[in-house]
Amino acid sequence: MVDLLGFEISDAIIQLIEAMLIAFLVTFMILYIYVGAAVMAIAKRTQTPQAWLAFIPIANVYLMAKTADLSGWYTTSLALAAIPFIGPYITTATLVFIWWRIAERLGRPGYWSVLMLIPMVNMVLLGIMAWGKELPATPETMPEIK
Repeated sequence: MVDLLGFEISDAIIQLIEAMLIAFLVTFMILYIYVGAAVMAIAKRTQTPQAWLAFIPIANVYLMAKTADLSGWYTTSLALAAIPFIGPYITTATLVFIWWRIAERLGRPGYWSVLMLIPMVNMVLLGIMAWGKELPATPETMPEIK
């Protein structure tokens, strides 16, 4: 028995908590590598330079903005999440916009970006955009000539 803040906790409960923590960390690492590899594949598919940024936090949002053919300044939307009440909504809306542009560049429907808000559906759509069959280019999916 371990005494923690006046409560006695059995060794079995401590082992259960440790096992859950390990399972969480392993799951997190698997998802992190999957998302990084998918974003990197999408960047390569759209011929966006520096696709390796997909594995670096915050830099991956910069890469997504560049993949969407937007300014890198869209990355600053992450800082807006610190604004009380409305900040997270602004950040979410910006990320939905970025994914909308990415989906359209890949010849997929833009509304997939809204579906990216649904857990597990986002992983499936991300995989389809990264490794799915390439669709023929249409005038809407062609990048603008600058």
